[in-house]
Amino acid sequence: MPRSPVLPSSRPADAPPALHVLAKPSGPICNLACTYCFFLEKEEMYPGDRFRMSDEVLENYIRQQFESQSGPVATLAWQGGEPTLMGLDFFERAVDFESKHNTSELHVERAIQTNGTLLDDQWCEFLAANQFLVGISIDGPSELHDAYRVDKRGEPTHAKALRGLELLRKHKVEFNILCTVHEANSAHPTEVYRYFRDELGARFIQFIPIVERLGRDEGVTDESVRPEAWGEFLCAVFDEWVRNDVGTVFVQSFDAALASWVGVPPGVCIFNETCGNGLALAHNGDVYSCDHFVDPDHLLGNLTETHLIELAARPEQVAFGLDKRDGLPKYCLDCDVRFACHGECPKNRFGIAPNGDTGLNYLCEGYRRFFRHIDAPMRAMARLYDMGKPPAVVMAMVAEADAAIEAAYSATGRNDPCPCGSGAKYKHCHGSHGRSASQRPAARS
Repeated sequence: MPRSPVLPSSRPADAPPALHVLAKPSGPICNLACTYCFFLEKEEMYPGDRFRMSDEVLENYIRQQFESQSGPVATLAWQGGEPTLMGLDFFERAVDFESKHNTSELHVERAIQTNGTLLDDQWCEFLAANQFLVGISIDGPSELHDAYRVDKRGEPTHAKALRGLELLRKHKVEFNILCTVHEANSAHPTEVYRYFRDELGARFIQFIPIVERLGRDEGVTDESVRPEAWGEFLCAVFDEWVRNDVGTVFVQSFDAALASWVGVPPGVCIFNETCGNGLALAHNGDVYSCDHFVDPDHLLGNLTETHLIELAARPEQVAFGLDKRDGLPKYCLDCDVRFACHGECPKNRFGIAPNGDTGLNYLCEGYRRFFRHIDAPMRAMARLYDMGKPPAVVMAMVAEADAAIEAAYSATGRNDPCPCGSGAKYKHCHGSHGRSASQRPAARS
């Protein structure tokens, strides 16, 4: 067995203050076969492998993660594939290794992302006892979830995922919903959001766009969300949220946006100006630049040979992180919402801008629509924050604005200019179809 590497005598100058690692103990292996999953194909990188993290790699990871933190918190995050395929005993050993190596008595935050189909009472008792935050993947009501989230036989998985969620709730395990947004559910934003809020009782929700390329210059897969649909999805969910749920339901994209309007780091890597602090750990100890860049070009090394903090500080990793900022096309540099977007995730930068710039984010049209749409209520919430008042006060402000707009529409003749400010006559704009304040944007786009 190789000797465990030691922490460098001095912390590398380019080491990040807090290191986040997404560990994949079962590699890309999963009990489902979601048709949009980008990670299943990673199995080809390790031909003939069993895809099970050894105790040597597990212990090295946990020890090095503790040693890499300069602050009081260490996060241990597990993903896949499907991490629960490792079995409960693997995670029990992980907790034992934590006790052994947490000599600085750091606060440990544990998180696991799962499809929920393998959870049982024993699993949930363990997760509750060890205060895991569980992300459970559900894409909406059954007809939307089951469009792409199927098992190896092509059978639907919604009922199994819901059974897992009910067990989490039964054992009072903290959970959030991770919903991928794709071609099948992107046209149903309000239905999806209300399902999570009202039917599943979710209070923390993440929406992740599915963008998978067919190949260089070959477009995206049929399952991928279209840019305009992504923007409309976010806008519609925001309109529901800002009228009803500020302070009681937390949507990651909205929390990140508010942070940007307030002027603090958004806390979500895709919206940070730079990246590079979120590594991906393969089952065999290989460390990659990012979960979305698990490929030979972004292999930094193996933690059984080189310490995590040294891998994170390698020049190629530092350059990888800075390139997110330095590689932005001029079209982005001149954009009025760059402060909130920062070009989003580099993996999606394969579009061409209207001015001919390459490297534009594929989802740019959707994000520009969304960030401009939410500007007015975000400014209002930022002012409330600065005054020490809860952002939830914005709901009353939006309700008041809705009532004023409704009154303006009611007093508008068919041939008058539309109150929305479009310049068109009312009969050719909002008067041409049914409208209500609750269905209109909270701010003009």
